Amino acid sequence: MKVFELREKSREELKDLLDGLYKEIFNLKFRRGAQELPNPLRLRTLRRDIARIKTVLREDELGIRKLLEPKKTKVKSKKKG
Repeated sequence: MKVFELREKSREELKDLLDGLYKEIFNLKFRRGAQELPNPLRLRTLRRDIARIKTVLREDELGIRKLLEPKKTKVKSKKKG
């Protein structure tokens, strides 16, 4: 996952993504204790993705870089007449 992709997401999307990554890393660690993992490098990439997301969230908190606001769609009203 690239940083510019993360900056395009909203704060809620990033937090949901972070929760999912934590769950996935927990499952991989649990399976690692029971059996050999098919892709052990996946743990490293998950940890790095978590660090990237936390960095983007912290940058937004400190005001270093703002996250993009979710795009609002404008509703076009039909004019009669």
